[in-house]
This record gives sequence, C-alpha cells and structure tokens, in this order.
Amino acid sequence: MNTQTKQTSTDVAVLIGRFQPFHRGHVVLLQRALVSAPHVVLVLGSSFQARNAKNPFTWEERAAMIGATLTEQDRARVSFVAVRDYYDDSLWSAAVRKAVAQSAPDAAHVALVGHFKDASSYYLNHFPKWENIVVESERAIDATCVRRVFLEAEDLDISLSVLDDMVPHAVRQYLKAWALLPHYPALVEEHRRIVAYKTAWKSAPYPPIFTTADAVVVSGGNVLLIRRGGFPGKGQWAVPGGFVEQRERLLHAAIRELAEETKLALLGATLEGMLVDVKVFDHPDRSQRGRTITHAHFFDLQTENLPPVEASDDASHAAWIPIVELAGMEDQFFEDHFHILDSFLSLSEKLA
Repeated sequence: MNTQTKQTSTDVAVLIGRFQPFHRGHVVLLQRALVSAPHVVLVLGSSFQARNAKNPFTWEERAAMIGATLTEQDRARVSFVAVRDYYDDSLWSAAVRKAVAQSAPDAAHVALVGHFKDASSYYLNHFPKWENIVVESERAIDATCVRRVFLEAEDLDISLSVLDDMVPHAVRQYLKAWALLPHYPALVEEHRRIVAYKTAWKSAPYPPIFTTADAVVVSGGNVLLIRRGGFPGKGQWAVPGGFVEQRERLLHAAIRELAEETKLALLGATLEGMLVDVKVFDHPDRSQRGRTITHAHFFDLQTENLPPVEASDDASHAAWIPIVELAGMEDQFFEDHFHILDSFLSLSEKLA
C-alpha cells in the first residue's frame, strides 16, 4: 500500500475497528484515511482481553499485521492506539476520544473514516464533533467470514489459499505463521463448540435470548473466582454463575450456581442477607454464544476470614483472589467478567 495525502484541512483521519483480522475491505478504508489526512490513527478495539474465537489476536498482533501491509512511508504516518471494550457506549467513546487526543494532541480537525455496514456500525454516530468520511463498500468481505475459513481449516494451506482474495498477502503470511502458535488449536476447538451451540438453536422460531445469574462475592479484600472448565473460555477466570432454570428466581439462581461451582458453605438465607447490589449486563455483544443477559449479584461477607472453597461442576478451579491483583489480570478473564468486577469494585483507575 503506497499512498500520498491530498491537500486537506483535516489534521487526523481516524479509523476504528477490531480488525480480527485485517482484510481487503479494511484496506480500502485505510487507503481513504491515508489520502484524507497527513496523520492516521487506527483505533484497535476489543483490546486487553483474553483471546477467544471472535477476538483471536491481541492488539499488538493486529498492529503488526496491519503494519506489514504498509510501505515504510505510510507506516510513518500511522499510529495505533488500543481501546478496550467497556460494554458502555459513553465510556467507550470517551476512551476513543482520549486515545486519539493523546496520539495527535495538536489536531484541530479530526475526520472519522468508516463504512456503515449494518447495525454494528452504530458506533460511528458517537463522535458528532468529528467530520464523517463515509466510504462505500465495493466488496462484500467481513472478518467473521475470514475467521470462519481460518478456524474451520481441515487443511491450513487450502484455507489460506481461499483467503487470498479476502486478505492482503502480508496478512495471509502472518496468519500462516500465527497458526503455529499454541493458541490456534484451542481457538479452533472453541469456534467449533460455539458453532455447534448456535446450530442447536437454529430451529427456534425467534432468535433466543438467554438469561444468566452471576455471584460477585468479596471477603477480606478478596473476590471469589473460578477458572472455567470447558469451552468457551476454557481456563479463563470468571465470576461464578450460569443459566437460570425454568422455575427459579434470579437471586436463587446466583446462589445455586455459586454453591455448585465453589462449594462455598454458606446457607442461601445467610447470603441473601449479605446481598449489597444487583446490576444487569445486557450488551448485545457481551457473549459469543448469542444474546445473553446476565444479572450480577454482589455479596459482601463482611469478614476478614476466607471461607474454604473447592471447584466443582463447570469450574476447574476456585480461589479467593486479592482485589488489588485484578487490574493486572484483565487479559485472563472470560467475556465481560472483568468489567462486571470493575463495576462493583472500581478497578478502572488502575487500568492503562
């Protein structure tokens, strides 16, 4: 990719995306950004989280992947900034504006380059003070399709040849090398499980909405967590919880799942008296499995003692983790569970 900027009043062109991975549709957007302003800021979304089948690549890997497609001249004009998923539009858009301002502090005129693909493109409306540069799509390529080809590969070389028309050559070479890393087989298996899960619900007359209940339990400066024993998120830290049964109240579901996964030996009635708060987490993209709304229940045991716990049911491990350590564990958490903890325990000030 070799571009030259035109005479323009735009100081910075911003391109926002997950780029999981970077494909030829993204190339068109980046080319437009490069001819629109002397400086381009690429905002890499969904950063700082654990790998999953939807977001297999870290922000550093995505920056390297995109950088490999650029000429040396263009690479010098592009900055990469990483932004996490806050599952809160106002927090997220504020973080994007802050990251862009830090990357280009002297920019007076900022333009946002984007393509209104579908409902997922609504984020483009969150920056009213920026000029919008809308790019029409000439090719029907999306990263979901690219990931499907890459993660459903029976023969990797054949799958990569299929991707020739979808991704730049440098990205294809990057994917070939990346597939040798130990993350790849686990993500292939996770993708397979998620596809099977969604297939089981295809016959439903309407797209299902799942309801879960979680238990955030603190005691003596610690929070009770589990490691997930199965896919999706196998081995990742999570808040104890699970699906609500047919004739079960939300609070009772949270207490039941807590007991089943950690064997915390406290009576349900005792825990009910220790309930401090309940919050609903309903972002449409919070779970790979489909639309899943969870109700997180915050319990404070109000003791310095740590009751014994033991992993059971869907958990492979249960442990009391010091709250002061959580900020450094963000990339080890399942789905949005780090942000669930943040909402109750105010971890944000410690985030990068």
